[in-house]
Amino acid sequence: MAVPDRTIDPKILENAKKEFLANGFEKTSLKVICDQAGITTGALYKRYRGKEDLFRAVVEDTVNDLNAVARQRGEKDASLMSDQELIHAWYMDPEDMMWWFRFLYKRRDGFVLLLKCSEGTAYSNFQHDWVEILTEATSNFLREAQKRGLCRKDISEMELHILLSSFWTTIYEPFIHGFSWDEIERHCEIVTKLFDWHEAFQFRCPT
Repeated sequence: MAVPDRTIDPKILENAKKEFLANGFEKTSLKVICDQAGITTGALYKRYRGKEDLFRAVVEDTVNDLNAVARQRGEKDASLMSDQELIHAWYMDPEDMMWWFRFLYKRRDGFVLLLKCSEGTAYSNFQHDWVEILTEATSNFLREAQKRGLCRKDISEMELHILLSSFWTTIYEPFIHGFSWDEIERHCEIVTKLFDWHEAFQFRCPT
């Protein structure tokens, strides 16, 4: 039995990424991708069921990395955290904020594809869906703090989602608009000053 030639796969994915970034999913042509990769459409269909399957392959690593971080950050049992830990969880830490921007900048192409080039795919609603994932991952920390009387108790799940949507919009937009790393560093400093969760949720000072 002949062994499939996988050496052309990276070339297919690289050309697909370039076309998706330039044109978005819906306007991207598989024929153009194949021509640039130097393969036939038949060779592409042996590897991918169609254009959306190819798009999924291009963003797969980015999606997996994002989901892994969300799981890691949300798996801590809030009931086992001290009051100080719960309060600190909502501190706008500049170093942690910069970590997020570095993490996303290293995956910039995949992140931009999800943000602005995915219309017509299963990721069309990525911006909303990602905030939903993070709302679920972080709401337990807020609920536990509310239970202990550490912060205001009238923040609903929906309001938390809305607030996190606003917060993440300030992270999405620099990538959508093609900020350089220097611009992102400056932007990060502004964002950490703009969002004060302790003030908004009226956390009491740790003792």
